[in-house]
Amino acid sequence: MEQIIYFGLPLSVLASFALASILIELTPGPNMTYLAIVAAGKGKSFGFATVVGVALGLAIIGLGAAFGIMAMINSSAVLYELLRWSGIAFLLFLAWEGWRGEGAKDEADRGKALSKWTYFKRGLLTNLLNPKAAAFYVTVLPGFLPLEAALSQSLLLTAIYVAAATIIHFLIVVLAGSLAPFLTDPRREEIARRILSLLLAGVVVWFAFGTAR
Repeated sequence: MEQIIYFGLPLSVLASFALASILIELTPGPNMTYLAIVAAGKGKSFGFATVVGVALGLAIIGLGAAFGIMAMINSSAVLYELLRWSGIAFLLFLAWEGWRGEGAKDEADRGKALSKWTYFKRGLLTNLLNPKAAAFYVTVLPGFLPLEAALSQSLLLTAIYVAAATIIHFLIVVLAGSLAPFLTDPRREEIARRILSLLLAGVVVWFAFGTAR
């Protein structure tokens, strides 16, 4: 039986990579937890804005890997640690903000509700500062490519990974956002938000140990 080929890659390889991408994205991590916090606390529309930022961040890192930028960062201990600790610090900030809420209790913060654009930027930044995403593109993705891979093949696998991650993130937002009506009570909303924030902080600690060299 003749194999179906796309961009020089067999369909079986593309399917295997898509499955690997899905399984990796189903592993609990900072993206999953933060999206749940946003969707449950702010609603689905804010969660979707964050998903778009996350997708763009993953795509940018994929492009950087295709052009060798991520390999350079991955091979430099200084650059890798700078990226890693910047990501850890930003994720801990998001966990703290989720615990604290949007500052409506403080008079100086009244009227400063965060916009969807802000959540989009946060989704983008959390992934640009994620060495785990960079490592995926440098270590896992090349295993599905031939030795003399073309740029178009790397970009195709990047597109598959971003698509798989975005679908899963979209579903997380839908599921977490369905809790929003239940959380209209301020007390219930605060309890759920703080539980998710503690979970995010725990994930960040795991992330810090898991990405250490």
